[in-house]
Amino acid sequence: MNIVEFLLVAAFLFFIGSVLGWCLEVLFRRFCSAKKWINPGFLTGPYLPLYGFGLAGLFGISLIPVNTGSAAWDAVIIIALMGITMTVIEYIAGLIFIKGMKIRLWDYSNRWGNIQGIICPLFSLFWLLISVFFYFVIDPFVIDAVVWFVNNMAFAFVVGLFFGVFFVDLGHSINISAKIRKFAKDKRIVVSLEKLKENIKDKLESVHKKPSFVFPFKSGSSLDEQLQDYADKGE
Repeated sequence: MNIVEFLLVAAFLFFIGSVLGWCLEVLFRRFCSAKKWINPGFLTGPYLPLYGFGLAGLFGISLIPVNTGSAAWDAVIIIALMGITMTVIEYIAGLIFIKGMKIRLWDYSNRWGNIQGIICPLFSLFWLLISVFFYFVIDPFVIDAVVWFVNNMAFAFVVGLFFGVFFVDLGHSINISAKIRKFAKDKRIVVSLEKLKENIKDKLESVHKKPSFVFPFKSGSSLDEQLQDYADKGE
């Protein structure tokens, strides 16, 4: 596989992983954690970069030559590397936001064996299961998918459009994150983005207003007011 094909695969998988990951997180919050429809992550659109980078990373690991003389052990080693890599990506991403942006995107503090509330054995197991699924179900068809992608420029346009919208959204979301970081730094706290969104949603529903799923910070009050209300509640 040449560099152009690899970049096409990476772009394709980043797109698919980001969108599917967002769908999984929305359903998880609705039925398992918050019990509400909440737009996950710090971006506005329907995508989570963590999953995009993760899926692209899994593909990169699948290209690592492993030859123990046993196909079974080769698979075990690659899958273990995939699971470890996904956990490391999750830890680094969480640490960057907590230390650099004073924002907590997820919180495993109530999970057994967690480290700083960023990673925990349960979700590392989930990453391992995703790695198994990728290795046996997705990876064998990746090259065929890329060939189809290259030969169907209409879909290539969709992926290109995705990245265009993604980078505009990224700029907008970084601006919001910078404001949250300033507030959190002044108050010497770390803001849980999910609890902030829940707080805004609950406040709107208490006065019989419909909260925006796509734009969770749109509530008729400024972001500073929303953050102050969040801090006053001791979230």
